[in-house]
Amino acid sequence: MPAFAQSEEDESFQRETSYGINFNSNGGLIGGVFVRSSFYMNEKMYQFGGIEIVEVKHPKEERYLNYVGEPFVYGKKNYFFVVRPHYGRELVLFRKAAESGVQVNAVGAIGPSIGLLVPYYIKYSYDGTTNDVRSVPYDENVHTNSDYILGSETVFRGLGQTKFRPGVHAKAGLSFEYGRYRESIAGIEVGVAVEYFPSKPVIIPLAENNNTFTSVYLNLYYGSRK
Repeated sequence: MPAFAQSEEDESFQRETSYGINFNSNGGLIGGVFVRSSFYMNEKMYQFGGIEIVEVKHPKEERYLNYVGEPFVYGKKNYFFVVRPHYGRELVLFRKAAESGVQVNAVGAIGPSIGLLVPYYIKYSYDGTTNDVRSVPYDENVHTNSDYILGSETVFRGLGQTKFRPGVHAKAGLSFEYGRYRESIAGIEVGVAVEYFPSKPVIIPLAENNNTFTSVYLNLYYGSRK
């Protein structure tokens, strides 16, 4: 989460815009992306609004390679993406000098979660060879032979069949700003997040799927001030 790096004598920066990438314990190599705007309230407090888009993966997901060398996740029925609009506050714990040092803020945010279940399409051989291969949504009751799965399609293949799962989320953490110049910022935020969906999102139907997701996250961000 970005934090204003202004000195107590200089309150000319009233707004900050930042963007970055998210890593979290429920995502893959890169969990998602975000953008936020922060606004000055007083010398110790800022408010911010933003939006984050992440992919939530099931802990049982495991990537396989078939005999033709194409990867797929066996048992996966849906991708699960979450759009998270949020509002929050950040409290300055340690303020840095105008153009050097590190500023530390405590941050907290809450907001709705818009869950997007996108069907996971596979390339399935209906005769055990490469003669009759079809691109179809994975069905645990039909596609029982993993040897007949010859790969997976891109996420765009199933976007037209997306199902929505509304929920809520909250997060809390600490931000560390390393911005060297007064007009720009860069830093990291670390914390924990919790998310709840009344309607359980099914990612892998033959495994346990939950309504509540908790994660540890790390955000890397860069931004500018006005």
